[in-house]
Amino acid sequence: MVLPKTIIATRESRLALWQAGHVRDVLAARLGLEVELLGMTTRGDQILEHTLAKVGGKGLFVKELETALAQGRAQLAVHSLKDVPMDLPEGFALAAIWEREDPRDAFVSPRHAALDALPEGAVVGTSSLRRTTQLLALRPDLRIEPLRGNLDTRLRRLDEGGYDAIVLAAAGLKRLDLAARIRAFFAPAQMTPAAGQGALALEVRSDAAELLALLASTNHGPTALATQAERAVSRALGGSCSMPLAAHAVWQGERLVLDAALGHAEEPKRPLLRTRVDAAVCSEAAARALGVQAAAHLREAGAGEYLAA
Repeated sequence: MVLPKTIIATRESRLALWQAGHVRDVLAARLGLEVELLGMTTRGDQILEHTLAKVGGKGLFVKELETALAQGRAQLAVHSLKDVPMDLPEGFALAAIWEREDPRDAFVSPRHAALDALPEGAVVGTSSLRRTTQLLALRPDLRIEPLRGNLDTRLRRLDEGGYDAIVLAAAGLKRLDLAARIRAFFAPAQMTPAAGQGALALEVRSDAAELLALLASTNHGPTALATQAERAVSRALGGSCSMPLAAHAVWQGERLVLDAALGHAEEPKRPLLRTRVDAAVCSEAAARALGVQAAAHLREAGAGEYLAA
């Protein structure tokens, strides 16, 4: 199978360009594809004065890239899976999920070694409702202040003294050789990651049969099944980025163990609702069923009231 030049649509942040460049290099080496990058600025990159929950969610990071696919200006889009809406628009498909980088959240601070070392009332930067509710579950005294922008912008604002600490995804810091900025990692039991955190997703038009088949050979099965379970929790609860929901699955032999946590969007100091489920998983249907089971447990624990907020 010989395909013409493949163009990857990507956001223009340094991390997004690294991720797209990584995909380009792997596809060239493994599949012999000729690949170029098409850098684009998305609405999610432009609107920084409001939280994503108030302006349309993380889908703002992918819509322009999907438009480039629909118009034929690109054949492939590379996303951080955690930014991809749970249900894709008609006409698009995820061709592959690649092996996950470190899924944990990272504590970053110029002066303090860990969350426990922060003084009472310290200012921690994040615009993630998921991180906010979990931080306050660990340290109710903290002052959480919004922090938007790409990874370099967030680090610069920390260094300028606006925050005592910030929380970032470990995967992005590692990919950009910034792991030295990490003072401590949050164990998933402390700070459960977002669904899909650390994994890359390759999106194409659903009618691109040859490209779909070719990219499917690069899919990482264990990561794909784990993230299917995680995303199914959010889908079953009507998930969006206005929901402080976390879901993280790990393999223990042939069994997939899925943890999920839900906070209250309007009252972030309300107790977190948590659940853990596990099952032998060998198919996408079984992975999704595990996520649905976790969502049902959260509903039994009172998620309906939290979701109404």
